[in-house]
Amino acid sequence: MPDKIRIAIDAMGGDHGPSVVLPGAAIALERHPDIEFLLFGDQAVVAPLLDGLPKLKEKAIFTHTDVSIRMDDKPSQALRYGRGKSSMWLAIDAVKQDAADVAVSAGNTGALMAMSWFNLKMMKGIERPAIAGLWPTLKGDSVVLDVGASIGADEHHLINLAVMGSAMARVLFDIERPTVGLLNIGVEEVKGLEQVREAGRLLREGDFPHFDYQGFVEGDDIGKGTVDVVVTEGFAGNIALKAAEGTAKQFAQYLRSAMSRTWRARLGYLLAKPAFQLLREKMDPRKANGGVFLGLNGVVIKSHGGADAEGYAAAIDMGYDMIRYELLAKIGQDLARDLEARSAAQAAKEAVTEPTANGAAS
Repeated sequence: MPDKIRIAIDAMGGDHGPSVVLPGAAIALERHPDIEFLLFGDQAVVAPLLDGLPKLKEKAIFTHTDVSIRMDDKPSQALRYGRGKSSMWLAIDAVKQDAADVAVSAGNTGALMAMSWFNLKMMKGIERPAIAGLWPTLKGDSVVLDVGASIGADEHHLINLAVMGSAMARVLFDIERPTVGLLNIGVEEVKGLEQVREAGRLLREGDFPHFDYQGFVEGDDIGKGTVDVVVTEGFAGNIALKAAEGTAKQFAQYLRSAMSRTWRARLGYLLAKPAFQLLREKMDPRKANGGVFLGLNGVVIKSHGGADAEGYAAAIDMGYDMIRYELLAKIGQDLARDLEARSAAQAAKEAVTEPTANGAAS
């Protein structure tokens, strides 16, 4: 494990920019004193805030740039004017140049994905990146991916997601063999899209020593914590994520309304306040903030754009763990083994069919 973790920060990213990013970094530093920060942003905005955080300033190297990516920029726009000089690009490039171990940004998701893909390239055997996030469940947390990096997936991409997601679960949950499920419209093998059914078959029949494939799972299984890793393509994953976030906010609004409706309800709230505080802590979205861009030759963490300082610190915490417990090495080893197994299976299949083909020709 590395002696220190070097984290590159896009200080200008997100809805609130440095006013949230820098306090979030300061919180993360309190938790992990072995962090060293590389900060990229506009000196006129960053410097005064950094002066008010002396511990962070002592552990940070600041680089000025007056170019930042707007939250509503299209990825193509961001690449045109931000390549090579924006705070987002410079943070990612620090990872490519081995000046940093991980990049963290709360900026435009599409731009961050495009710049990361363009700059860091994909790992061998991976065609497209995925965003993996933590999902609070009745049993703790699960890794869910993809939650929005790309739309659609064939069976081989879904298997790659299973391999990468299980490696992340091993890092975060300290589980030797995480359980993996494919998100589907039913648990029966005949249900769902052809690509999902085929991925299920390959996962059942294949040899995957680093995780246990449990079969298909449905939407309600995510919150139950039925498996440690839920695999789906980005379109469905993003809809599931946004639906869950919206439902949690709706529930909280209903609860606040009910608790303030009558004096008896308010009294009941006071009597049950410890239980409500425990519920609030369990449902705090800040603790699950941070999505990992998997499949790249480098670690990039996306924080929610509207996160507060505590939420941003959680995203940094995730990046810290990804490096401390060598996520990329684990993913690389698992992918290499999977590719080798696929090649062997293909060779065996060709060896069986070739005599038949020759016999037919003769």
